[in-house]
Amino acid sequence: MSNAPLVLVDGSSYLYRAFHALPPLTTSKGLPTGAVKGVLNMLKSLRKQYPHSPFAVVFDAKGPTFRDAMFEHYKSHRPPMPDELRVQIEPLHASVKALGYPLLCVDGVEADDVIGTLARQAAAEKRDVVISTGDKDMAQLVCPHVTLVNTMTGSVYDVEGVKAKFGVGPELIIDYLALMGDKVDNIPGVPGVGEKTALGLLVGVGGGLDVLYANLDKVPGLPIRGAKTLPAKLEEHREMAYLSYELATIKLDVPLAIEIDSLHPGEADVPALVELYSELEFKTWRDELLRSNPAAAVKPQAVPAADDLFALAPSASAPSTAPATAAAAPEPAAEALPAQALGDYQCILDQAQFDAWLEKLKQAKLIAFDTETTGLDAQQAQLVGLSFAVKAGEAAYIPVAHSYMGVPTQLDRDTVLTALKPILEDPAKAKVGQHAKYDINILAHASTPITVQGVAFDTMLESYVLDSTATRHDMDSLALKYLDHSTIRFEDIAGKGAKQLTFDQIPLEQAAPYAAEDADVTLRLHQQLWAKLQAQPSLAKVLREIEMPLVPVLARIERQGALVDAKLLGEQSVELGDKLVELERQAFAIAGEEFNLASPKQLGVILYEKLGLPILSKTAKGQPSTAEAVLHELAEQDYELPKVLMQYRSLSKLKSTYTDRLPEQINPRTGRIHTSYHQAVTATGRLSSSDPNLQNIPIRTAEGRRIRQAFVAPKGYKLLAADYSQIELRIMAHLAQDAGLLDAFRHDRDVHKATAAEVFGVALEEVSTEQRRKAKAINFGLIYGMSAFGLAKQLEVDRKQAQAYIDVYFARYPGVLAYMERTREQAANQGYVETLFGRRLYLPDIQAKNQGLRKAAERTAINAPMQGTAADIIKRAMLAVDQWLSQSGLDARVILQVHDELVLEVREDLVEQVREQIKTLMSSAAELDVPLLVEVGVGDNWDEAH
Repeated sequence: MSNAPLVLVDGSSYLYRAFHALPPLTTSKGLPTGAVKGVLNMLKSLRKQYPHSPFAVVFDAKGPTFRDAMFEHYKSHRPPMPDELRVQIEPLHASVKALGYPLLCVDGVEADDVIGTLARQAAAEKRDVVISTGDKDMAQLVCPHVTLVNTMTGSVYDVEGVKAKFGVGPELIIDYLALMGDKVDNIPGVPGVGEKTALGLLVGVGGGLDVLYANLDKVPGLPIRGAKTLPAKLEEHREMAYLSYELATIKLDVPLAIEIDSLHPGEADVPALVELYSELEFKTWRDELLRSNPAAAVKPQAVPAADDLFALAPSASAPSTAPATAAAAPEPAAEALPAQALGDYQCILDQAQFDAWLEKLKQAKLIAFDTETTGLDAQQAQLVGLSFAVKAGEAAYIPVAHSYMGVPTQLDRDTVLTALKPILEDPAKAKVGQHAKYDINILAHASTPITVQGVAFDTMLESYVLDSTATRHDMDSLALKYLDHSTIRFEDIAGKGAKQLTFDQIPLEQAAPYAAEDADVTLRLHQQLWAKLQAQPSLAKVLREIEMPLVPVLARIERQGALVDAKLLGEQSVELGDKLVELERQAFAIAGEEFNLASPKQLGVILYEKLGLPILSKTAKGQPSTAEAVLHELAEQDYELPKVLMQYRSLSKLKSTYTDRLPEQINPRTGRIHTSYHQAVTATGRLSSSDPNLQNIPIRTAEGRRIRQAFVAPKGYKLLAADYSQIELRIMAHLAQDAGLLDAFRHDRDVHKATAAEVFGVALEEVSTEQRRKAKAINFGLIYGMSAFGLAKQLEVDRKQAQAYIDVYFARYPGVLAYMERTREQAANQGYVETLFGRRLYLPDIQAKNQGLRKAAERTAINAPMQGTAADIIKRAMLAVDQWLSQSGLDARVILQVHDELVLEVREDLVEQVREQIKTLMSSAAELDVPLLVEVGVGDNWDEAH
């Protein structure tokens, strides 16, 4: 018997997870293939980790199981399997078999039961078992010989891991599930018992269901909320609890005529795989098979976990943020594997190698570069090494600050940086990066600072401009999509969790292939993506003229940072805390008792059972919903407690996100806050920000404005805020070429008043404040594709009245209606819409059979050209402002960009000069058929300036 562990893969679990987690992928004929590719990648990754193990992929069989006979409602509330998933089952099964992997489906039971039976048999023989699954129910199978791994998240659970995750050991998982139920499988559990209560009961009585029911008299004394009422509830639902126990129990005695050692994968059926890969359009895999012998054709690759596929990290080289400390040579990460090299990767450790690579860099027409660092924060992370590629397959890693004892001799960091400085700062030497802004900032802060110039391409932005919605734009996702290559995961070489190593602690034999691969993959991606962009000249122009020039501008803004008054924020935190306490008291008074405002269960009892409020929506379990949208609607209906709760949640979010958090985010080196701007997140081209997210600070509330007051000017300076006025409406007027709107904007009329005059049939000077408010809702609602139903809710009128307003609006502004109809038609015909500058937004659901999806895509089609054009305009304005400030040498700088606003820090004596020039530059950032109006304010803080 082999010592290699038995590997059992929960194929059904991964099929669902891959379908819902990974970006959609279809063939040219419209066949969905994303889930198939995701699962096959995961299987290849597992096979690489356990090359000598028996290996089985287990799927649910068709038809009912014994649990359906036991409980007619078992899994009954699950929606039907989507057609897009159902059609992928057969090709996935066929691919698994063709790859030579044993595939098991057993009628009458679930995949869990087959896996449980095999795991129990192996464990009885003292053989180790690895179960690869994303299903928490499987935790009941864990024992000294059985471990769970989740290939999509990288999680590993042994006995102690289960205890840490769930609070109880594997032996009590079934009891835990029986008490709390499982909404996914519709296991009922005991009504009113959730995770915390179930855990408290099991730990409190020191055993499972039998021990609990034998000791119900002890339950009232347990430190559990509502403990006194639990015995009666448990007694009432005793039968349901034990039924739930049976439903949650994985069967361990399924008759299987299978020997574990017979489960070793066989040879791949290459002809069958070639046919399958051709049909599924997995071109790279097919071509590899055709070029290679069968053994090489199915050579497995490492695959990133889903968390990596979807992470938006500041660098593809995502390092740990734990502090770097010198240490003994670390143990390699668990299951760490050597890189599957794409080419000739070198680790540069001596001067001769370095000199040779310097010459290569000098001679190369295009250089791919990347940095490895000690953390994710580009303003605080330390440089550990640099990697370069000069052609596909030819890359090198230059370590300069690996810190563990026993590390091979490295070149001196400053010697390396000094030698690289002329190359990296040469604007004529073309460079390509993946999210190069991060690397630019890292090198700007290095011990020998380098002002990187000549970054002509960025693969993240190439992918984003090509199709913002096709995939995530991190390196791992792009490599999978465009190169069919699974990059080495950071967790593979650094480990996971609290013991994860920082990059400087990783042995060079693992660090170098990982780092060099980053540069190599970046170059390969550029070659693929740039060719696609060159075939679309308007998209290539967006990349060249907007996105790439903006990279160094954003890098400078991030490094500059914004000054905040921590004391003022602290005072506001105290005030918000007092208000929250008062709101809590009000809530208790209205309810007539104290309760946990954050508990949906307790809140539901108060709202619906005690106060008798109308039930507007229910959860999947049939319980009245306490979701925010429901509370908002109840508050609009003038119910007192929901109003208080909405205020409480709003202030609580402000406190935790801003007044408490912002002082913690002040950089100790600069004394400023440095947000990170993201160019490749929103579908329409708008910038977003994080750490902190400045886009969500409310401006219409006093509390939100007070947070802006904490963003202050240094002594001797003022803050200048320049904001586009009604930019999307102005773009609408230009796109629609509606005479009425064009006339209103050209004559600088109040467009909302003008609309009110038209819609309500009154003279302009007679428009009331309420009529203007309604007209504003109509103006903005329609550019977002709002329906009569949505407008009726916003205006608090009936749907018939709202439709009448819309009809009159379109009668007065026929160009707007024509634009909307024309845009819907164009979107349906070509699958995308465009901004004035050629940026595209693809709409995969514009032809969807599902009416809800199709209507949502149509609303997006109407708004995206306006929102995307506004995004392009503010970016063009940033470029113009940055160029002027650089050339003028004036003591002024951009410190923030939020929505349609730029905030500058300006020396006091230069305010008027800067004000006029900023207004001119921003208003001329685009040529529209209406003026671009820019409002500029000045103050000692952001709120005053705005």
